[in-house]
Amino acid sequence: MLSLIRPVGGSICFMTYFRPRGLSREKKKLWLLNRRSETKVQTVRKPTRETKKFACHVIKMAANLNNTMDDTDLEMATPAGSSSFGEAVSGRGQSASGEEEDDELYYIPERRPSLDLGPSPMDTSQWHYVDQASLPALGYWSMTSEESSDDITDKDGSSTRVQLDRADSFSSCYSMDSDDCEKRIPKVKNKDDTPVEPSDTPELIRDPNEKRHPSMTVKFTFKAICTTLGKLSEGDIRTFKRMLWKRYPQSFNIPPQGMDMVDLVDRLLECYDLEVSMQITKTLLEAIGQKKLVRFLETLCLRNEVRHDLCVTLKSKFGEVCEGSQGEKRPLDDVFTDLHITTTCDNGPNIEHEVMTIPKLDSNREEGKLLSTKDVLSAKRLERSSFKLLMIIGVAGSGKSMAVRRLVLDWMEERSHQHVAFLFPLLLRDLKQFEGSKISLLQILNTLYPATKKLREEDFTSEDCKIMFIFDGLDEYNGKLDFHNTDILSEHTDVTTLNVIVVNLLRGRLLYRGLFVITSRSQVQRYIPWDTPYDEIDVCGFRDSEREVYFNKRFRDPDQAAQVIAYINSCKTLRIMCHLPLFCSLVADEHERIFRQPGAQAELPRGLTNIYTKLMLTLIRQQRIFRAPDHSPDKEREFLTKLGKLAYNMLEKNQFKITKTDWKETGLSAEEAVINSGLCIQYITKPFVLFQEKVISFIHPTMQEYMAALYVFLSFRNQGKNIFEQHLKQKVRGILKGHKSIELYKNAVDRSLLCEDGKLDIFLRFLFGMSVKTNRELLKPFCTSSFKWSAYTEDAAALIRKKMSENQNPARNSNLQRCLEELGV
Repeated sequence: MLSLIRPVGGSICFMTYFRPRGLSREKKKLWLLNRRSETKVQTVRKPTRETKKFACHVIKMAANLNNTMDDTDLEMATPAGSSSFGEAVSGRGQSASGEEEDDELYYIPERRPSLDLGPSPMDTSQWHYVDQASLPALGYWSMTSEESSDDITDKDGSSTRVQLDRADSFSSCYSMDSDDCEKRIPKVKNKDDTPVEPSDTPELIRDPNEKRHPSMTVKFTFKAICTTLGKLSEGDIRTFKRMLWKRYPQSFNIPPQGMDMVDLVDRLLECYDLEVSMQITKTLLEAIGQKKLVRFLETLCLRNEVRHDLCVTLKSKFGEVCEGSQGEKRPLDDVFTDLHITTTCDNGPNIEHEVMTIPKLDSNREEGKLLSTKDVLSAKRLERSSFKLLMIIGVAGSGKSMAVRRLVLDWMEERSHQHVAFLFPLLLRDLKQFEGSKISLLQILNTLYPATKKLREEDFTSEDCKIMFIFDGLDEYNGKLDFHNTDILSEHTDVTTLNVIVVNLLRGRLLYRGLFVITSRSQVQRYIPWDTPYDEIDVCGFRDSEREVYFNKRFRDPDQAAQVIAYINSCKTLRIMCHLPLFCSLVADEHERIFRQPGAQAELPRGLTNIYTKLMLTLIRQQRIFRAPDHSPDKEREFLTKLGKLAYNMLEKNQFKITKTDWKETGLSAEEAVINSGLCIQYITKPFVLFQEKVISFIHPTMQEYMAALYVFLSFRNQGKNIFEQHLKQKVRGILKGHKSIELYKNAVDRSLLCEDGKLDIFLRFLFGMSVKTNRELLKPFCTSSFKWSAYTEDAAALIRKKMSENQNPARNSNLQRCLEELGV
């Protein structure tokens, strides 16, 4: 008898070959040669009882070596007093019992190799191919995307690379005392063989034509089964493991009582595909009477499918951003720059100025904590605060909508807010399609996000299913928010008007378990009732370091990005205004247009007026179309003229806050200036302990100076009025306007030189810049006359040079030099 102990796949395989007795030495050699070359069935004598007992002894010895033997080790087990194990039992000695040998023959599987006792190398021609074991599968907890599960998926659709089919191989625990040990005939496995599940139980049978939902990934399946089994008691866990061992011995041939939860589920997913693993779990849970956990597991699968389909919709809507004048779509990760978000609000405008030193306005002087979009309604924030309503406020163009995009994308890619089961961004401009019709919140969600049709009633009211709503641009909502006389609505299935739905959502009466994030411009008091608790954060745009990051991301060519950054840093006013992401975008658009021009002669713009004019037009036209679409050109011109007059009067007084008296004198509404145009900002000051005051100012002092220059320019163009002349005679107004234009600018320069504090320096730059042809074309819709500025640039440049030679103030001369740059000379 020849015996071989060989480790196979981490277990000990004991292989025994029985050689016939009573053969001469020559016949024995011939038998060995035939044993090596035969491919058909071979026969041996039946082993004796002593041989069986010795084989059991060898198995016990091999078990002790299991942890120390290498996969390539090959050892001969030799009993005491024998030179070799083969010599001890091969027939060279006498049988201990002296029993006669039986002629009954037994089949030996041909895949078992014979042991070579001769000097020639072992013949391996008849050995069957066995794939080398793959590396252990990755831990399922470490997989963070569906791509991770794809990396470990074989072409045949198996869930892991490690394929265990132990029904076709001998178990390491198979008893050698049984006479059936040699009767079990294993199936020969080839490379092209596909693993077939040996069991015909219903849960192990899967329809090959059934398509797997993309949301059914290894990561989700592993986490769902672990979460479900984690709700079992210790006794139920032991019962579950015992049933796994009894019902599926081909996979759990060792009692799994010593396995922890991770190893148990890992083993299950190694042996079966994802759907079968789920079905096995449900079958065993039902067998132990845990039908609630079966429904819990089914709920997890349903919500996972809805989440996946919802993420597909959100990815197409928020995953890309249109950048540049050409409208090129780029991934959000490629262009998004971190924003300056703080926990303190009512901070007032940015008052940093190139020329003047403006004292801090009466606003919030407390330094807030810096936040990121991941901290908006995070689990930690909810633990510290009971507020479920959060306001994100900021001036026009500060990056509120980009912050919403970042929040949505982070939730989709599981970077933040994973305590939220579903996230629904609801743009107020999208909700306008439901105005004037009877509809419910559920119907709105089903229309905007069809994946929600699968959700059930308990999914909207369950404590373990958090839903977050994001209302982006509440300042664009034109409905009347009456918090006192609006009907109460508590069911998301009740049909009513859009206004009732919005009001009850803001009051917290509808979906009281939900979380709500609302973005709006600075005037927010009319949106939230006084008795509704809420928290608020402020989006302040970019800081200095973030501006450069933005341009480096915006321009793919590093040289172009470096040129734009150098241009921004060359002018302090441009650098200050680039704290607004909208302003940065306008600067980048202008430079992209220049870089596309052929030849190397394309020069970067040197003036401020062009960028400020485009900023003003973007705010009052492109962005107000959702707030006041019925605004006529005449009303728009009248509004700009009145607001510019107010800006000029405030500039003369060194005033940067608009009081209630100012609003009454000009006849303007705060809503038009703050909400519709976005040129102004509202904040709350606390000059006294128990007193609060709503204050309005321009989004930046330089915007106030620009509006003042626009007022002077439009007054001259449309009315022929020189505001610097207090006592103009009627006959003087009849003089040719070509001469009066020079008089206007001569008076403006003289007035500016009289101000030692430089309060009219930036104003003067804008006034000269508005006379340039490109800027006149942009402002043409606001002009009612057909006055032509012939040969104005040369005359204005000569005037400035003359004043520079006459004036000895270096600061004023430096500003006059900037005026020449505005003229492009």
